[in-house]
Amino acid sequence: MAGGDSPAETKKGSSKTSKNSKESTLKQKSPAEFFAENKNIAGFDNPGKSLYTTVRELVENALDSSESISELPEVEVTIEEIGKSKFNSMIGLIDRERVDTKLYDDYETDKAREKRLVKEARASEIQAKNLASGKKNKEPGVSKVLKARGEASYYKVTCKDNGKGMPHDDIPNMFGRVLSGTKYGLKQTRGKFGLGAKMALIWSKMSTGLPIEISSSMKSQNYVTFCRLDIDIHRNIPHIHLHEKKANKEKWHGAEIQVVIEGNWTTYRSKILHYMRQMAVITPYAQFLFRFISETPEKNVTVKFTRRTDVMPPIPIETKHHPSSVDLLLIKRLVTDTSKKTLLQFLQNEFVNINKNLAARLIGEMGPDFSPGMAVKSVTSQQMVRIHQLFRQAKFDDPSGDCLSPAGEYNLRLGIIKELHPDMVATHSGSAQVFEGHPFIVEAGVSVGGRDGINIFRFANRIPLLFEQGGDVVTRTALKRINWNSYKINQTQDKIGVFVSIVSTKIPFKGTGKEYIGDDISEIATAVKSAIQQCCIQLKSKIVKRLQAREQQERKRSLSRYIPDATGAVYEVLKQMTEEHTKKRKRYKEEETAMLENVSKLIITKETLKEKLAEHVEQVDYEMALEYATQSGVSEEPRENIHLQQLNPNHSNFIDLHSPTFVFRLIL
Repeated sequence: MAGGDSPAETKKGSSKTSKNSKESTLKQKSPAEFFAENKNIAGFDNPGKSLYTTVRELVENALDSSESISELPEVEVTIEEIGKSKFNSMIGLIDRERVDTKLYDDYETDKAREKRLVKEARASEIQAKNLASGKKNKEPGVSKVLKARGEASYYKVTCKDNGKGMPHDDIPNMFGRVLSGTKYGLKQTRGKFGLGAKMALIWSKMSTGLPIEISSSMKSQNYVTFCRLDIDIHRNIPHIHLHEKKANKEKWHGAEIQVVIEGNWTTYRSKILHYMRQMAVITPYAQFLFRFISETPEKNVTVKFTRRTDVMPPIPIETKHHPSSVDLLLIKRLVTDTSKKTLLQFLQNEFVNINKNLAARLIGEMGPDFSPGMAVKSVTSQQMVRIHQLFRQAKFDDPSGDCLSPAGEYNLRLGIIKELHPDMVATHSGSAQVFEGHPFIVEAGVSVGGRDGINIFRFANRIPLLFEQGGDVVTRTALKRINWNSYKINQTQDKIGVFVSIVSTKIPFKGTGKEYIGDDISEIATAVKSAIQQCCIQLKSKIVKRLQAREQQERKRSLSRYIPDATGAVYEVLKQMTEEHTKKRKRYKEEETAMLENVSKLIITKETLKEKLAEHVEQVDYEMALEYATQSGVSEEPRENIHLQQLNPNHSNFIDLHSPTFVFRLIL
């Protein structure tokens, strides 16, 4: 065919074009699909870490819910071990015996089994000999017959609280739609990603295929919402199995969440218990009940962390952005979402620390294309760049820390004393400081007494940080930048506890897991060091006073040790003087004569002198102790620990006056 392609060539070219078109088709991933494929970002690295993270997310949501309505939190956490047979019955799967045993990873040949049994018999024989001879046996080695790689462990995690509850119609989207929630404003929040229980549901979907179950009721509601759902990961929408209302006969309010996941209690047992214990330290106004229910009853664990106080920190307040903390993308979003009409109103109302006068000055500095009355919606992309440039260069007042909610020295001190029972403790709460336009507050506590060495407890927005401790600013500061000896604290011998809590509208976490705060931000590193040093200064004063008291005790002990010898020497002198007086060899004054007569009449004896000297030592010791107490303002009278209950549990009309060491409640 002249001047054209042959039909075969045309067909071939068409087929190639179609193939390329198919390969180049754009694909999209939903947020749920992204986090399912990158679950390590949210702390779901492996089954054990996933179990820990699920507990953490549910507990933190429960605390937020209770605190949002100023309710003293009561949180119950239960982890129930589910065996293979029970799990299979839950999903409707019938147990099946192995047919082809060689197919499995834990298959053991006859030769290998015989070799293992011989080795175990030899080990048992050695243990028996050691037991007979009184020698200590070594820990038995782990048997090579281990769980197969594909055989997982399953757990039902339940968390119940007395919080705000959730609206009936919102529950499906709150759990079944990733990146939808109530914590995305600019304020101090416990959450790290805003995923909460959603990621636990995604992990449940991936590991067990079972749905999540939610029971919830809000205050004054006469019904309890029950919802069973899972998530369509590819479409990022909830898949509802059941959504109904039940009668609320007990007038309960709060939420109860139940999810079945693959986990590993054995490897993460200590982390989960440490997390609960540290959460009790930073929130002593909450009551926690933790239970682990095993298939083997002797492995059950029940721990209750009782409430120590009913004084709660203030609720964090949502704030506006500081001009120095915004980027170009955020400015564009604020312009799109604002309800203000003019540029002047936009600057004045959408940012902190920009009043009407400063807003007018900023607009004047932007150039002739800007005016106070121009419509904010008409601002072009180029003009937004100019606004951003000016925000980065202009000088603004620092944001205040009024929007933050630190634990408070009182609660921090109570938590440390309640859980660790140290010999001494000092706390310090720093003033609000700023990094990159975000306010932050550092609180610290240092205790002496407890476990050996330096133990470091880190908190960010009032949640414990348990992983990647080595690179954290608190760890590096405590180990490398504090000269403990200068505060009379022996770093190698004394049992030191360092507690540092940082709260901010933006915690500068490092790494994808957001488990530690780097020490490359000088403002935070300086504030952490200063807070720890302030605690050390307080402890040094206490330690010096304790050393003085110890020296005083040593002096008293030394004096008491010499009383018998001193008594004998004085009495011998008095007897000699009495003999001289009787023989009239020497004259004495009237007072001395009366004393010598008492010696001769045995009114003054060696025992009476000993008693008088002991009384004198006691009197001197008491006077020195009284002088010490007067100077230090400490009462040396016997003290007893008491807990004062409030007069009326339902009384809501009162004022709390806070001090670092106590809270005085005035009932109105």
